[in-house]
Amino acid sequence: MTVLKTIRGAFDLRRPAARIAAVLAAMTLAACEPVGTGASGPQTGQAIDPSQPVPVALLVPGGNADLDWLARSLTNSARMAAADARGATIDLRVYNAGSEPGAAVASANQAVSEGAKIILGPLFADSANAVGNAMAPRGINVLSFSNNTDIAGGNVFVLGNTFDNVADRLVKYGVRNGKRRILMVAEDDAAGQVGARAIERAIQRNGASLAGSAVHPVSKQGIDGIIPNVTAAALSGNVDAVFLTANQGAVLPYLTDRLADAGVTSAAVQMMGLTRWDQPSSRLQLRGVQGGWFAIPDTTMKAQFDQRYRAAHGETPHELGSLGYDGVAAIAALVRAGKRNALTTAGLTQNSGFAGVQGAFRLRRDGTNERALAVATVRGNQLVVLDPAPRSFGGFGF
Repeated sequence: MTVLKTIRGAFDLRRPAARIAAVLAAMTLAACEPVGTGASGPQTGQAIDPSQPVPVALLVPGGNADLDWLARSLTNSARMAAADARGATIDLRVYNAGSEPGAAVASANQAVSEGAKIILGPLFADSANAVGNAMAPRGINVLSFSNNTDIAGGNVFVLGNTFDNVADRLVKYGVRNGKRRILMVAEDDAAGQVGARAIERAIQRNGASLAGSAVHPVSKQGIDGIIPNVTAAALSGNVDAVFLTANQGAVLPYLTDRLADAGVTSAAVQMMGLTRWDQPSSRLQLRGVQGGWFAIPDTTMKAQFDQRYRAAHGETPHELGSLGYDGVAAIAALVRAGKRNALTTAGLTQNSGFAGVQGAFRLRRDGTNERALAVATVRGNQLVVLDPAPRSFGGFGF
């Protein structure tokens, strides 16, 4: 799909408590300075008076019942962050962005005409891309909930956890533990190929080597067709790890089961996954995921946030709902620090980043993000954390 920029893959939707603002308020972790690489990129965004209310437009998805829970979670989470913004006043205004680019652009234009200085959302990559293009001439930055790095850049930033974050964390951990020769197995659909490119970039960045790749259609027959060659390569002695994209929900159980039948398990060669191998929890029972490595966010703060959200709203928030909190709280932290450039590229991309609901994160000049992740595995059908998520960007692993 093309909307001025080329989009190779859209976001894949998977479907009285104590205040913990000190933990969740996305406070700045150090002084403001631009992220290293790409520091010469374009400056975008609006200057503000930090002593006055800051109008922030929240664009939530809508148009069908399936999106109601997500839209409600994003809205409630963002309002929680605005309420927690001690020392800053966030004038949060919520707009329905629908599920198509045209509706999202119309809502964004309305929001800016009504005074919004920054756009938080929308979710879908094509809508975020269209909104970014519409807002660029008006000097408005867009913090999208998408995880698609193909739309990032200029005035568009992505808040969603990206395949690049996951791949980089796992490959880096693998290299530290002697797993340098990596065989990649990916679906032939859009998301699988976006994931494959992320793995390739992580391999190059971290001094590992691509020992081979196998691409399969998203079908049992397609998976069956690659099993012999993947097995031969994985067990050849020339491969240290097998990295699966397995983005489609049905792929992981079938693929890992077929590989296990052929003797390819983490007992023989280290298995890695680009997706969560612990969600849904039924995956923990799969024999093929035992011992495999995958990345998860910092679970401590997320558990506290979920508890607080349930107490306030009587339901569990959508998995992506916390992005609404992160976006508003990051803005509030910069405003609270008295920064007139809080909504500009320079403000948003401070090197120290922010402490978000699911751990430390920061935005980069190229519109992508870095999120601190833990490396986890499955042992005896139980989730086990092998390497905790760093709490800041000054620590080991960054």
